[in-house]
Amino acid sequence: MANMNGFDANKVEPRSTFDPLPAGKYLAAITGTEMKPTKDGAGSYLEIEFTVLEGKFKDRKVWDRLCLNIPSKKAVEIAEANLSAICRAVGVMVLHESVELHNIPLVITVKLKKREDNGDLANEVKGYAKKETAVGKPQQAAPTDNTPPWRR
Repeated sequence: MANMNGFDANKVEPRSTFDPLPAGKYLAAITGTEMKPTKDGAGSYLEIEFTVLEGKFKDRKVWDRLCLNIPSKKAVEIAEANLSAICRAVGVMVLHESVELHNIPLVITVKLKKREDNGDLANEVKGYAKKETAVGKPQQAAPTDNTPPWRR
C-alpha cells in the first residue's frame, strides 16, 4: 500500500488518452536518448525521444529506435544512415555522446503505421531535416531604383 497524502482528484484535470500524432512534419527536439538491450539480448538500440516544440501538438512525445548494435548488418546500416541524417539536421557531424544531439530543433517527418501486436495505429519517425532558418515569406530584394516605397 502507498500513502497518497490525501490526493484530491477534484483539483486535478484528468489526463486524456493520446491518439497518435497525425502524419506530417513537426518541429521537434531530441529530449532524451538511451541505449537499451534488444528483447532477445543479442544487441542494443538507441531509443530517441523527440518532443514537439510548437503548434497544436506542442510538448507531445514521439520515439524512434536505431538498431546500432545488432547481428543484422542491413538493420545497422539503416540505423547508421538515420543517425547520420539526425546529426546533419542538428549540425553535430562528429558525435561522441548522444546527449550532444539534445535540445537542438530539427524537423521530423512522422507517419502512422499499424502495430503488429494489437493492430492499433502508432507513430513512426520516417525522416529528419534541418530546421529552416527563415520563417514566413521570403524577403524581397531591395529595389535598385529610387522609386518611393508607396509606388513600388
